[in-house]
Amino acid sequence: MMFGDSTLMTVPMTVATFLLAGLIFSAVNAIIKPVVTILSLPFVLVTMGLFTIVINGFMVWLTVAIAPSIHMSFGWAMVSSLVLSLINYLMNSLTPVSINKEDL
Repeated sequence: MMFGDSTLMTVPMTVATFLLAGLIFSAVNAIIKPVVTILSLPFVLVTMGLFTIVINGFMVWLTVAIAPSIHMSFGWAMVSSLVLSLINYLMNSLTPVSINKEDL
């Protein structure tokens, strides 16, 4: 199964590259993702939330496009966003949130 490029990522990557990519991903998710989510709200509602996987894939692809020395096609960005969504779902289901009235 191939998505665009035959290579997933290029090789010389260092820890600093991945730390920078993580910083860029955090900034993209904090600044750009809310705007894209609001603008694509009709698609999110029609697909009952499944379009958020496409939004997450676009955020991963945008991060990879900005980050130096990391290259990934949009198809692999979609696959990685699906994995990120599954991990996020598992972590949210394993950590229950309880709100006490005394804390408010």
